Amino acid sequence: MPIEIIPLNEQAKGAFNQGEILENKPIGFPQDGGKTKPYSNLFYWAHAFSNVDSIIGEHPHKGFEIMSFVLEGSIEHYDSKINDWITLNKGDVQIIRAGNGITHAEKLNAGAHIFQIWFDPDIRKTLNTNASYNDYKENELPIVDLKGIEKTIYKGSNAPLQMETEDVQIEKWKIKPGSHTVELTEQKTTSIYNLLNSCQINGSASNKHDFLIINDENELKIECNDELILFVISTPVKPSYQTYFSLNN
Repeated sequence: MPIEIIPLNEQAKGAFNQGEILENKPIGFPQDGGKTKPYSNLFYWAHAFSNVDSIIGEHPHKGFEIMSFVLEGSIEHYDSKINDWITLNKGDVQIIRAGNGITHAEKLNAGAHIFQIWFDPDIRKTLNTNASYNDYKENELPIVDLKGIEKTIYKGSNAPLQMETEDVQIEKWKIKPGSHTVELTEQKTTSIYNLLNSCQINGSASNKHDFLIINDENELKIECNDELILFVISTPVKPSYQTYFSLNN
C-alpha cells in the first residue's frame, strides 16, 4: 500500500496525572494497542498536550534517541546530565541521546502541545555510549522557501541537530493554498503528521491529526484550499541494522 492513513480515532491514546496531560500516539508502545507498530528506525511518536501546568516526574531512559518538538506554548525539561531545568518555547527542539542511561523530568505548561518521538540508533551499540543532551532554539533552524512551501529543517541540510540514528531527515512544511509537487527519495519511508487543515495527498484525503505512512512513491502531489502544516520525517525503508522492535518480535 503506497499511502496508509491512520486517522486520529485509530491512534493509540495515553494520559498522565489523572488526565492533566493527554496523548494521541501515531506510533504507540507495543502494549498501547494502537494500529501502527514501530517501523524503520522510528520506535514511538506521541502528540502530547495539556490545558494546565503538569509535571511528568523524573524517570530513566537508555539506548534510544528521544526528541521533543514544541508545537505550541512552552515546556520545561530537567535531566541528570545538565542537572537544571531548561525552558523550551514554540519552535524549539530537544534531543536526548539516552546511551547508557539518563534520567529526566518534563513539565508541560498550560497550552503546550509537543511531539515526543523516539528513534532507534541501533541500541545494541548506543547502550555502551555516554548519554548526552542538546536543545536547539527555533532561530537556529534553517528555513527554505520552495515555491509556496516553507520548510523548517530540524534534521538535514545545514541543520545543527546531530543524532546517531542513520539516514533521518526531519522537517516542518508550511504550505500555501494551491497545488504543489514535492519529490521523494527512493528507498525511503516518509511519515507525515497533518498539523493543520485538510488536503489531498496523491489523491487521498487527509484531515488534521491524520498520520500518513508513504512508501513506493517518487513524489507527493498536495492540494489544499487553506494553509496547511505537515510535520515530515524521512527514514530508511530498511535500516542497515536490526532494530529493537525487530529483534523482539
